[in-house]
Amino acid sequence: MVETPGSHSGWTFVTNHARVLAAIADNPNIRIRDIAAHCRLTERAVQRIISDLEQDGYLSHTRDGRTNTYRIQPDKVLRHPAEAGLSVASLLSLLVRDESDRAREPDSNASHLAGTGGTRE
Repeated sequence: MVETPGSHSGWTFVTNHARVLAAIADNPNIRIRDIAAHCRLTERAVQRIISDLEQDGYLSHTRDGRTNTYRIQPDKVLRHPAEAGLSVASLLSLLVRDESDRAREPDSNASHLAGTGGTRE
């Protein structure tokens, strides 16, 4: 059983929605349990975030047996007016490492834009 993460006090630069999206970009077949552990959230919180992202068209999934495969919509623009014109791929390029970084650190949980078609600038 996965332990519920401790709470965090204070503010952060990255929202939980962005953290979940980045974890999915790294591994489109990731389990909710693993997203929760990686993002230090509860499984229930991750389920709500995934639901939010799917309802607004940022994410979709297909089910194969007991496995979900998520698909991020990389060209979808971010919601806040201050980020007008920026895409999901642009956001993920800041949060996720590209393939060359991953090759240098094979044991790292660092990521690339798996299946999003995004590039790192």
